Amino acid sequence: MTTLPLCMTAEVQTALDTRQPVVALESTIITHGMPFPQNIETARRVEAEIRAAGAVPATIAVMDGVIHIGLNDADLDRLAQAKDVMKVSRADLPVCLARGAFGATTVAATMICASLAGIRTFATGGIGGVHRGAEDSFDISADLAELGQTPVTVVAAGAKAILDLPKTFEVLETSGVPVFAYGQDELPAFWSRQSGLKAPLRADTAAEIAAAGLMRAQMGLTGGQLVANPIPVEFEIPSQVITPVIEQALTEAQEAKIAAKEVTPFLLQRIFELTEGRSLEANIALVLNNARLASQIATQFVTQSA
Repeated sequence: MTTLPLCMTAEVQTALDTRQPVVALESTIITHGMPFPQNIETARRVEAEIRAAGAVPATIAVMDGVIHIGLNDADLDRLAQAKDVMKVSRADLPVCLARGAFGATTVAATMICASLAGIRTFATGGIGGVHRGAEDSFDISADLAELGQTPVTVVAAGAKAILDLPKTFEVLETSGVPVFAYGQDELPAFWSRQSGLKAPLRADTAAEIAAAGLMRAQMGLTGGQLVANPIPVEFEIPSQVITPVIEQALTEAQEAKIAAKEVTPFLLQRIFELTEGRSLEANIALVLNNARLASQIATQFVTQSA
């Protein structure tokens, strides 16, 4: 790791050296998810939520060709206002580093960087997955393959509801990824608490999730875990409300021939517009909720491996 272009904030380095719980955070939500200054305000709220839960936040990004594990206030502000930031996943993370560029990490890239730094737990909004129409486009997020090979426990509100959820979870099953629904028997669907899909596994405590992750490592099994944490009830957009909105946004994307990495940002923006901002409110609430649970899991990883 010492030969890699990688640096940590003093806070994160001290936490890892003294075996304190650390939670990784992605940076695409900052650069591609919201406008300034709402993006930096949300990022700071999520970091504050993790600190309040007794863990240390480590927002991950590439800046000037260096992987930053944790961002100080100046770096966070700089990233939030940067233009033409690469959205990096496994394929283009090394390219971004080699070019000395700025890069915002997706779920896959954040998992890679977190693992390099020795961080076991990562909180995000929702993972990528199998896009609708993938039988023709073969559009499948690298997040799924990463979960099958990188040993990080990812806490999300399920997969993004704009995706083909049954196919997404089939791919995870094929890759041997444990998928837990937290506190319920049904998988959540991002903005909605219910998806109509029975969860492969259920977990009711952070302790059992950490124990499963530690046993997985002890057995030498590759890959991480996905914890599907339902959005708090008061912020939920029920499926009967959000589904017609998603369908309209998908139709518009097809008509405009939006493809590849541009699909998700387009859909999320249109859903934001069609719900008059309600989807963004829900998105922020579920990220904060995931940060709290991830902090509990990170704490259990430290406690149980002592």
